[in-house]
Amino acid sequence: MPRYILLHETASTNTYLSRMAAMLPSRTVIYTHNQTAGRGQRGNSWEAEPGKNLTFSMLVKDIAVRPDEQFYISMAVSLAVVDFLKQHIGDVTVKWPNDIYHGDRKICGMLIEHTLQGAAIKNTVVGVGLNINQTEWRSNAPNPVSLAQVTGKELDLDEALYGVCELIERYTDFSGYTAERYADLHRRYLEALYRYDDSYHTFAKPKPTSAATLAPITINPEGWESFEAKIGDVLPDGTLLLVNRDGTTSGYAFKEVAFVVQK
Repeated sequence: MPRYILLHETASTNTYLSRMAAMLPSRTVIYTHNQTAGRGQRGNSWEAEPGKNLTFSMLVKDIAVRPDEQFYISMAVSLAVVDFLKQHIGDVTVKWPNDIYHGDRKICGMLIEHTLQGAAIKNTVVGVGLNINQTEWRSNAPNPVSLAQVTGKELDLDEALYGVCELIERYTDFSGYTAERYADLHRRYLEALYRYDDSYHTFAKPKPTSAATLAPITINPEGWESFEAKIGDVLPDGTLLLVNRDGTTSGYAFKEVAFVVQK
């Protein structure tokens, strides 16, 4: 079972847990009611009204996954959060790499960080920001949503924390995984993937001379170029394979492509 430690306030649960990892046992969860400088993918910040949402990080030590296949961990955590949310709402998907969406709106963001030791993953810190009871948004995030906005009612934060963390613990137990179980995890991740529907959608990538910062975007600003493609696959290292209109396939790492999401 996870071990829970509550901090009244901290800048970032991921940063705190990473610094304390050597002194804490595996499956320790650091959570706070007020995260003042939450970090997201690509250096983005994470807005969380104090006392309204879940902001936590779980430490997993010596996880039995090869570094070159570390995206299986992201798949597992994403599916754990999807399973939790589906207990309350429908239309929940994973927007590659690991944002969780309700419809076209973001309900959860993650930051999963690894420390390597030789050819193995020594520590994994799974950071999760899950919108539970917040109903007003002050940042320029284009499309946030919370459980309360969808269901019309608030959820007890402690109950939600224990529920989602127990699922993450279960999904990230890779001991004894067989090739068939890895294949099933991959299949389930694809089935839950946002816009994995054999249709062409609009994506964007920086122009070769652009210094644009990648993030989910609602328009095609200067410095970006848009294109249409459909999702073909996601590889164990996290590479997103997009099939272009001409039938060719292109691979993209985390910072090389963005979804164009309608507000």
